[in-house]
Amino acid sequence: EENVLARALECFLDIVDEIINVDTGSTDHTKEIARHYTDKIYDFKWCNDFSAARNFSFSKAAMDYIYIADADEIIDEANRKKFKILKQALIEEVDIVQMKYGNQLNFDTAYNFDLEYRPKLFKRLRTFRWLEPIHETVDTQTHIFDSDIIITHKPENLHAGRDFRIFQQHIQPGKTISSRLHGFYARELFIAGKDEDFFKAYAYFEWSLHQE
Repeated sequence: EENVLARALECFLDIVDEIINVDTGSTDHTKEIARHYTDKIYDFKWCNDFSAARNFSFSKAAMDYIYIADADEIIDEANRKKFKILKQALIEEVDIVQMKYGNQLNFDTAYNFDLEYRPKLFKRLRTFRWLEPIHETVDTQTHIFDSDIIITHKPENLHAGRDFRIFQQHIQPGKTISSRLHGFYARELFIAGKDEDFFKAYAYFEWSLHQE
């Protein structure tokens, strides 16, 4: 991410209180660039699992809230100001802040909407609260705030080929995935798959059809 990382970090430099960089095996100058902004740089061995890398990054955070950023994101000045106001006004009860993720349809991505809400800011430690005076239960509802902050996605190239290769590692008959991911697989196959990939995918879709 050497071509875009500095651009992203500059956007958040005076907004966040700490910057954590998790490197999943870069071979360019990504780490050198990151060192200009933070000394909290961690290596994570890539295992074809973005969630595993995200969870590792969360484990290193120390502040009250965690903002999750990709290197190819930017936030313009108007939305930076909104972000700073949000930090001052955020009430303790909020567990997640959603922000509008924009420019998604550029580069023929697998998303259906150019602008949609995504969870971007997370409370690091969530406090559970008991409810009801009798037959008490724990409040498990997530308190979400939808902000009007827009994060702009500006990749340099199409990610579909990379994403499709990751799907190929995980998609196989007998292995269940969520309906959300099932839909994404179909779209990634349509965008990045070759003729032989469609034939290979047939067995999986036939199997998953009978799991409903």
